[in-house]
Amino acid sequence: MGLRLLWASLALAPATVAVELLVHPGDVTIFVLAALSLIPLAWLIGESTEHAAEHTGPGIGGFLNASFGNAPELIIALFAVGDNLPQVVRGSLSGSVVSNLLLVYGITQLAGPDGERIDRRSLLAQVGLVAVAVLALLPPVVLGYQGDPERHVVRVASIPASAVLLVVYLAVVARNLRRHHEAEREDPAAGAWSLPSSLAVLGAATAATAYISELLVHSLDAFAQAVGLSEFFIAAVIVAIVGNAAEHGGAVVIARAGNMPLASEIAISSSAQVALLVAPIVMLLSLLFAHPLTLAFRWVELGAMGGAALVVGAMVADGRSRRWEGAVLAAAYVGVAAGFLAAGNR
Repeated sequence: MGLRLLWASLALAPATVAVELLVHPGDVTIFVLAALSLIPLAWLIGESTEHAAEHTGPGIGGFLNASFGNAPELIIALFAVGDNLPQVVRGSLSGSVVSNLLLVYGITQLAGPDGERIDRRSLLAQVGLVAVAVLALLPPVVLGYQGDPERHVVRVASIPASAVLLVVYLAVVARNLRRHHEAEREDPAAGAWSLPSSLAVLGAATAATAYISELLVHSLDAFAQAVGLSEFFIAAVIVAIVGNAAEHGGAVVIARAGNMPLASEIAISSSAQVALLVAPIVMLLSLLFAHPLTLAFRWVELGAMGGAALVVGAMVADGRSRRWEGAVLAAAYVGVAAGFLAAGNR
């Protein structure tokens, strides 16, 4: 039933485009429709990469899943850069890291069996990568609070920080690909899509996500004013959750099926991917725009990312999933979201 609903909900994307072109209902309606449309599109991107992984093997498949699973966040961020909305970009990125660590991982523990063994070593490594990202971001953050966060010196400091994050991420990916090399080219499971079909669906879903993301970003300001919320809160909470729909849904479904090692890996590794891959790529690509992005996150954002990494690291250290820990993490996310609401715009 749930799978049928997801397939049916893909009609939201063309319906949103038709409404925007023919009816012109206003930015608030378009924002809501675009946000809802991105959820099944994010799921379809995740679904197609999983089917592609059946043909490429676990190593390359995992890399595809990491790259295209975070496509919505990357696309949304780049459109926000083009619209000169730096706090929206940074809010969506930091919110994505925090929501994956606290909300998604917390819900997977609530949904899955209690006391199940998880891959302690791998999860601690992923949490450690988030901690590395927080430390690498300190120079632009400090400079950003000594004056205009968008000024040239902050931008210059953001470039080496982005380079360090990318190098660390690529080194980890290369190591994982080498480790999985001998396991590549396994026979695809029964019912798997063909590789050309998987790539065709992946391309179509990514293109649709790009268009819908443009509508979302262009209507965000009007939606924020209509509901009385800050652009920062909407980006850090609403847009971040929408952009991570593939990881959210997939991790919870897998946890309910009892595969806690995989569910935990999806939730925690996705946060590391956003921090070490998506954020630096957005920053470096923004140099091609009229208003380049700086990585001058606010202290509330950096503190939320660092604090989430510390809490999750402490909870995965015993190598077991605990439902009470999931409840604590979900409650902690509610607290962080309240903090983002209180912080308002910069």
